[in-house]
Formats: sequence, C-alpha cells, structure tokens
Amino acid sequence: MEKESLHVGFIGLGIMGRSMSRNLHRAGFSVTVWNRTASRMEEAKAWGANTVGSPREVAAQSDVVITMVGDTPDVREVVEGPGGILAGAREGLILIDMSTISPDATRQMAARAAEKGVKMLDAPVSGGDVGAREGTLSIMVGGAEETLEKVKPLLEAMGENIVHCGPIGAGQTVKACNQIMCGLNLLGMVEALSFAKKAGVDLETMIQVTTRGAAGSWALANLAPRVVRGDLDPGFSVRFQQKDLRIVLEEADRMDLPLLGTAQVNQLLRSVQAYGGDDDGTQALVRVMERLGDVQVTPGE
Repeated sequence: MEKESLHVGFIGLGIMGRSMSRNLHRAGFSVTVWNRTASRMEEAKAWGANTVGSPREVAAQSDVVITMVGDTPDVREVVEGPGGILAGAREGLILIDMSTISPDATRQMAARAAEKGVKMLDAPVSGGDVGAREGTLSIMVGGAEETLEKVKPLLEAMGENIVHCGPIGAGQTVKACNQIMCGLNLLGMVEALSFAKKAGVDLETMIQVTTRGAAGSWALANLAPRVVRGDLDPGFSVRFQQKDLRIVLEEADRMDLPLLGTAQVNQLLRSVQAYGGDDDGTQALVRVMERLGDVQVTPGE
C-alpha cells in the first residue's frame, strides 16, 4: 500500500491513541479521526488530521480503520453500532482493533465483519504511554498473515516489535498473557520497594542494582523510579489494568484454569480503587503496601 494513496481512519484518541494516530501522520499517511469526546479531535486537527462525525464516516473515507478504545462494549459499539464502522464500510476495508478486549468477542466481530467483506486483525499493544509517544510499541497480531503484510507499514509507524501470533483472537490472548506478567511484576516491584524501605536501604540504589540483574522488569525500570519520586500519574491507569485483568480472569474461568497470583493482584488493585485511585497509574499499588505494612515508600507530605 502506497502511503500517498492510503487513507487511514483512527478511532479513539485517549492516552495511547492520540500519540499513535499522530505517529501515523508523521510517517506520511493521511489520517481521519473520530473520538467520542469531541474536544480531543480539535487537538488532532491542529496537527493535520481530518475529523468527521462518526465511526461510520471514518469507515466511508478509509482503506484501513484502526480502533483504540477502552473495553469490549466500546469496540462493539464503534464496530457494530448503527453509526459504526461496518455500517459505513465497503468491501475490502481492513479493520485493525488495537484495543485490549475479549478474545472471544474479537472472533465474533471478525465473523460479522467478514460477512460485509471486511478483513479484521486484532493487534493489541504493550509499551504504555512512552511506547505510544516514541513509536516503540510491541504489537501482537492475530488474523490472516497476508492481511498483516498489507498493513505492516502502518504498524511499523507505531511500534518496533510486530509479531504475528496466530489466527484472529490470538493477539488478544497473547496480550492477556502480557497483562498477567505485568500484574505480577508490578506486585513484586512494590513489595521489594516496601521491603527495602522498611529495612533502611536506599531505594534508588536498590533499583539501580536489581534492574540490571535477574529481577529486572519493565515495571522495575520504568515505574519504580516514579514511585520513589511520588509520581502516581497514569502511563497506564488502574482502571484499565483492572479491565484487562477482568478479561484474563473471565477467560481463565472459561478454561477452568486457576490463576492465583493474577487474582491476588486484581484484589489488591481493588483496594486502590476503593481509596479513589481508579485513574492513578498502576504504580499506585504501592499505596496498598504502605497501608498493609505501615511503611512510607513514597515521599511524605
């Protein structure tokens, strides 16, 4: 697909989508956007995006439509709703859902899309707000490999590690695996910080040493320094982590698979939510450890 003649639609301009869509524009693609909160479209218009009034209009003007919205019902609405993508799609459109949603719902929507002559890929991402801004996301793709090859230049504008994981829904399954590990790494990170603080060890020294050892993780390298500074702003919010863990636990229930650690992280993050931390970054899990262990990890007021 030639950049000059390819029209790309992008739906969802949240923390991730606003940067991902802009990276597509910077790479030379013509981008048309829609967002439920209209004010975010004005920001996109300022950097050169075309704006329209509905997902249906996005589809009518696009060769490829990318969705990056919050949850399974949100994707269903923008894809299958009366003003949705399938209502405006012509045969041959490629739909790439980069949200994190249910694998089963993904397969259902792909079947519905196929009835309209629309090819669908599920391509959830990992890398947070930093990866979205810098175009270094890891993208896990489910669907037909030949469809992936057609749109790979678009994905390369947003990410560095693009992996075909299998048939439709496989990308969402691999993303679920990613979220299991993210949750458990997050818990390990805040427990280690709490342990070090209570033992009287300098936190920055502990982070510096362990990040380069066998305990190293993305959470330790990227979130632990934020915790030490008292920065609980969201790169990825508790609200969305809990949504992802709900999907994981629902799929595990369907498979009769016990996920003890994942369930524990889910319950601990529920405590963060109970104290008003729904929109904090996931590193706010440290607040639970501070309450449980009577330890002040973040800077005191």
